[in-house]
Amino acid sequence: MDVTSGGPWTGTGLDPLSGRVLEFLVGHPAADADAVAAAAGVPAEEAVRALRTLEDELLVLRVAGRPTRWRAGPPRSSLGSLLARRRSELAQAELYMEQLHEVYRSVSGPHAPHLVEVLEHAEEVAARYAHLLKASRHEVLHLAKPPYVTGTETAYGDGRERPAGETAVHDGVRLRSVYETEGFTDEMSLETALRGTAGGGELRLSSRLPVKLAVFDRTTALLPVDSDHPSAGSLVVHAPAMVAVLVALFEGLWERAVPMSLESRQDWPVPRQAREADIDERTREILHLMATGMKDDAIARVLGVSRRTVQKHVSEAGTALGARTRFQIALLAAERGWLDQCPSPAEAVARV
Repeated sequence: MDVTSGGPWTGTGLDPLSGRVLEFLVGHPAADADAVAAAAGVPAEEAVRALRTLEDELLVLRVAGRPTRWRAGPPRSSLGSLLARRRSELAQAELYMEQLHEVYRSVSGPHAPHLVEVLEHAEEVAARYAHLLKASRHEVLHLAKPPYVTGTETAYGDGRERPAGETAVHDGVRLRSVYETEGFTDEMSLETALRGTAGGGELRLSSRLPVKLAVFDRTTALLPVDSDHPSAGSLVVHAPAMVAVLVALFEGLWERAVPMSLESRQDWPVPRQAREADIDERTREILHLMATGMKDDAIARVLGVSRRTVQKHVSEAGTALGARTRFQIALLAAERGWLDQCPSPAEAVARV
């Protein structure tokens, strides 16, 4: 049996060692502390503490004689009694929670944040996003579009950096994301999407999204106060009717969006010329700027060339890579190392 976090003992209140000791005793008529310690792989004093914990919970009994030995009680009755006590304690805690919530609502006034909360600071948004993501158990819906928030924390899955031990969805939680195509060539958008799809998340692209959004288990939604100014703060929506509307918005956009599998990029056809050919420095510069999200006109202005020249280089790169879209060109070029050690836009301008 698994007695680690998330195993069968989590809901009983027993620690993993006590669970291991009980499992051992269930399979043996009786055993002293030394035998229990050897079976559990712990010092004798730790085994004794675990045995006393189990004794306090009426899960094991002492057997008369010397040395002192312990035996497990019938699991159905002994563990059943323990679980019944835990259920009663949880029921009391839930009742107290409701009483506390009523006090909270009375103090907060008629427009209490039990329906909508306003988060004014980026740190609050990031912390709440991480909490909601970690607490999700069924599904997370995600709309991502520029402008992105720059910072060391992540909100709506689009932070520029992630802290060590970044929060991710639990196994079994379905993650569906729609990214706005306009900003998806941004390097950090690609990286964020890759992380999301690596755990089984589903990704689609849409030409235009009305708002940035994250919905957690269809019970809570997080969205910016002003989509054009994400630093202005965010709303945490709990009101069921409002969350239902936001879910419907997401589902409508999801249905119309174009499916994209980043994992399948390895299956895209790569013709022989893509394996053998290399690109000149000008094409490398253009692809690098394109991967940052710049449009052809902007790239042409930066490099001092015509828009047609930019398009020609992009088209030739696409042919060499066997790519059909700008997204595929950017991604495959990065995988081939064509974007490595590219000059910055300022350096590119200096060369002109």
